[in-house]
Amino acid sequence: MRCLTPAFLTVTLLVVAAEAAGPVTALFNGRDLAGWEFVGYPPTDITAVCTVRPDGVIAATGLPVGFISTVTTYANYSLHAEWRWPAVRPVERPVKPGNSGLLVHISSGPKDRAWPLSFQVQTKNKFVGDLLPMAGATFAEALTSAPGAATAIKGHTAPDSEKPAGEWNSCDVVCRGDTIEVTINGVIQNRVTGCSLAGGKIGFQFEGVPFELRAVNLTKLD
Repeated sequence: MRCLTPAFLTVTLLVVAAEAAGPVTALFNGRDLAGWEFVGYPPTDITAVCTVRPDGVIAATGLPVGFISTVTTYANYSLHAEWRWPAVRPVERPVKPGNSGLLVHISSGPKDRAWPLSFQVQTKNKFVGDLLPMAGATFAEALTSAPGAATAIKGHTAPDSEKPAGEWNSCDVVCRGDTIEVTINGVIQNRVTGCSLAGGKIGFQFEGVPFELRAVNLTKLD
C-alpha cells in the first residue's frame, strides 16, 4: 500500500474542512440594521440605539439595558465577531470597565432579569471568555462561580487575552450540536458540552456602556 505523505494529508484535511463548512454570511449588511431588533425596557427601536457608520462599523449606545438580536435562528455554525470599547467616552457617560456579552442560542422561555434563555460569552473587561448559562440554560461542565451565586459562571481557562480599550478584539464561537467553544483573539478560552440549547438567535447585550461592532460573520457547519 502506498504511504500518504504529510503534505497530501494536510491538503486532504483542508479539503474536508472546506466541504464541511458553508459560505460566510455577514449578519450585518454594512448599510442598515435589517435582520436585527432590540429587546429591552422601555421598548425601543433598534435605530435609536445602534448606528451604522459609513465603514460598516455598528456603534451601540449600550442603553437602555437589553440586547440586540437577530430575527433569524441558527444552529451548527462558526461565528466571528469583532468588538471594542471606545478609548474616549462621552462626558455624560462616566468611564468604567466595559461590560457586554455575546449571546448564542437565544430561545423563547424564561428570563433572568433582563436576559433571555441563552448562553452568554462574556466580553466584560477582565472576564472576556467566561461562559454563562442564562435563565436556566445548562451544560455538563462544572461552574467556577460559588454554589448558589446569583450569576452562574464557568470562567475562562487561559490567561486574559483581551486587548486594551480602543483596540479591536475578535471572538470566534463554534456551536456544533450540544457543544460551544470560545476563542478570544486567537486564544481558546472556554469549551462546554451537553448544552441544553442547540440553536437559537444571536445577540449582543446592552449593559450601560457604549461599544462598537464589526465583521459579524457566520459560517454554517454541517
